[in-house]
Amino acid sequence: MKEVLPGTRRLLLTWLLLVTLTLLSMLSAQLGDGSQWRQLPLWGAMLILVSAGFKVQQILMVYLNLRVSSAGWKSSFMVLLVATLLLVFSGYFAARPG
Repeated sequence: MKEVLPGTRRLLLTWLLLVTLTLLSMLSAQLGDGSQWRQLPLWGAMLILVSAGFKVQQILMVYLNLRVSSAGWKSSFMVLLVATLLLVFSGYFAARPG
């Protein structure tokens, strides 16, 4: 069995992308703002969840090397990821006032 490991370039580019998406999530969540607590707008929550989902997908495919696994493993992890994101979003949506 021949192992196909990600190269250094792929790992570094993925890491840079993950850091950038984390900063984007922090900005959209209005972190670092000294004002009082405010509810996150729907677009901000969606942006954070999409960013988090993409980051998890990249970690699974690149760092855990799931990209060379069978389709069953990939689809199982993706279904779990989508289910988790939907659960988090439904919790956010249920907590919204009105």
